[in-house]
Amino acid sequence: MIQLERVKFDERGLVPAIVQNAVTKEVLTLAYMNRESLAKTVDTRETWFWSRSRQELWHKGATSGNTQKVVGMRYDCDQDAILLLVEPNGPACHKGEVSCFHDVILETREMDNSFHASILAQLETVIASRADKRPKDSYTTYLFTEGVDKILKKVGEEAAEVIIAAKNRDKGELTWEVADLLFHVMVLLREQDVNLEEVLAVLTERHGSGK
Repeated sequence: MIQLERVKFDERGLVPAIVQNAVTKEVLTLAYMNRESLAKTVDTRETWFWSRSRQELWHKGATSGNTQKVVGMRYDCDQDAILLLVEPNGPACHKGEVSCFHDVILETREMDNSFHASILAQLETVIASRADKRPKDSYTTYLFTEGVDKILKKVGEEAAEVIIAAKNRDKGELTWEVADLLFHVMVLLREQDVNLEEVLAVLTERHGSGK
């Protein structure tokens, strides 16, 4: 368990804090904490930082609603850097991106595969943000506003489209329709307050039992 008194702050009284999605393991942002913001993070289980530009404490998501629920905290072997494992309620970046690290300098095929593996969790974050904020002119907002019957209808329609594409042996159409089905299923999960991680846990359990 993290011991606050062991954290080593620099000469400015700050320690770098790396924020990582607890599910996808994607790095969301790098910020800084002082003793007060670190203590507030531990007490509230939401991320608090120290703004070096404004010289004040800031609660992530206080104005945007994109809060970060802290589910784990660690420090490195030198105790001079903090790692926060979070469940984000919306994008981490002020530009609306899931992660602040969205500008690519170099990306190998291996990294690209890793990105695709985490896209469902990223999509879940965006869907959650749409459900909470209901931005205008958003199809996802439309679905949540219409309610569960509309969402269920779309899930049924997309499932039928998947069946038709498969019967037609149309790989391109099948890929497109499965993507549509996954999206609408994830909207349904959000409407029913079911976390994607819960579904993945069931799959993991089944895999472990050899089913």
